[in-house]
Amino acid sequence: MTIKDLKPSHVFAIFDEINHVPRPSKKEEKIRQYLLDFAAKHNIAVRTDAIGNVVMSIPATPGKEGAPTVVLQAHMDMVCESNDKSFDFETMPIKTIVDGDWLRADGTTLGADNGIGMAAALAVMIDDTLVHGPVEALFTVDEETGLTGANNLGDGMLTGTILLNLDSEDDAEIFVGCAGGVDTTCTFNYKRSFAPTDFHYFRFEISGGLGGHSGGDIHLGRANANKLLARFLYGLSTNHGISLSEIDGGNLRNAIPRAAHAVFGVETASKEKIVAEFNKFVADVEGEYAGLETGLTMTLTTTDRPEFTVDSATTLALIEALYSAPHGVISMSRDLEGLVETSTNLASVKMIGEHQILVTTSQRSSVESRKWDIAHQVEALFRLAGAEVTHGDGYPGWAPNMNSRIMHIASEAYEELYGIKPAIKAIHAGLECGLFLQKYPHLDMVSFGPTLRDVHSPSERMYIPAVERFWGQLTRTLEKVADEK
Repeated sequence: MTIKDLKPSHVFAIFDEINHVPRPSKKEEKIRQYLLDFAAKHNIAVRTDAIGNVVMSIPATPGKEGAPTVVLQAHMDMVCESNDKSFDFETMPIKTIVDGDWLRADGTTLGADNGIGMAAALAVMIDDTLVHGPVEALFTVDEETGLTGANNLGDGMLTGTILLNLDSEDDAEIFVGCAGGVDTTCTFNYKRSFAPTDFHYFRFEISGGLGGHSGGDIHLGRANANKLLARFLYGLSTNHGISLSEIDGGNLRNAIPRAAHAVFGVETASKEKIVAEFNKFVADVEGEYAGLETGLTMTLTTTDRPEFTVDSATTLALIEALYSAPHGVISMSRDLEGLVETSTNLASVKMIGEHQILVTTSQRSSVESRKWDIAHQVEALFRLAGAEVTHGDGYPGWAPNMNSRIMHIASEAYEELYGIKPAIKAIHAGLECGLFLQKYPHLDMVSFGPTLRDVHSPSERMYIPAVERFWGQLTRTLEKVADEK
């Protein structure tokens, strides 16, 4: 069985087309052109704004012209993570595999976040069997790395009063609120020196972690490769003088890092002790994550002497800062049981040019003051370590409106079709809804979608039966809105 055999067939067919179009964050030119070509092919009115967002519009079903306009919203870009370092997301299509009741990709992120939302919206645009009022479909750019499209949505792009965000990841759940977030970046400036000739050099590497979404999966206790890397290096630095030549971990601010590595040297006489300490470290970590991180691999191999190393003061400051930096859940919500209120993700460590090391972190909270509190804690820690620290603009949370009319309509639609009353929830992951509300404060909004798991990692997968229920809920919701008097 392939994706072409799945139902609803037109939704999966469009999703398959989308997955043949490269769409990394900040490089959405090809997927934007696909959308414009789609609109032209189907004679759909379309407009764009200066930042690159696209809005398509279709008229109401005859007789439903007086219904409120509904906006269907999804984002164009996808997180690009692969087990194959040679995979080029800018030129190569995503290869999908039907694995029982799940659809996954061949060693990469699937792109269902948020390709399935795009596919459903586009399917509505061309399905003349549906009953609906006026519909707009908004496709935003750069949601994953900066919410750039939502933050810069052009004036007059939307006329609707109801917005259905199609970027959630759990069937039978309707989301009415989300956390706000901010990125904190920390830059270490270092001096290079020639690597000592009398040292023995190792490459320590961590790979195969589960990773995952730094909002949706942060509470699951998965390993952070950057934290494990720093923990090992810190243990060595307390007993041995180490010379750090290379360090790299994680990639994206909103993904829990799955892999990291470092190249370092120690006095040759300490070589055997390092190997023994490594073996103990591996045994400890495997015991701590037994039954959870079953694919996690740690290796220590001898490597050639590098040409340069980082100065010793910066090496120690960096290791100590990474080791002591907070990561994970900071507090749980007192209002909604099981909801993470505040968290932080030690996302990536990168060497930039020949004299800088950039550490990227991401903070989230449904309470604005707590968001900035944890961001400032991260700032204070890295400033003490001598780094230069900056914060991004951040994005606001979306406060739940339990009196929302569209919340009740979407809930009724699902219950009518499937006999289950969906759970009403808020989500710790960020959504674009808070930014839309700033520009269009009259919008009545909800978010829903099919079941996705392990998004932002190569293990990302989508539950096929949930896609049909997602489509049914979406189309029935549009019909009920059109029938409102």
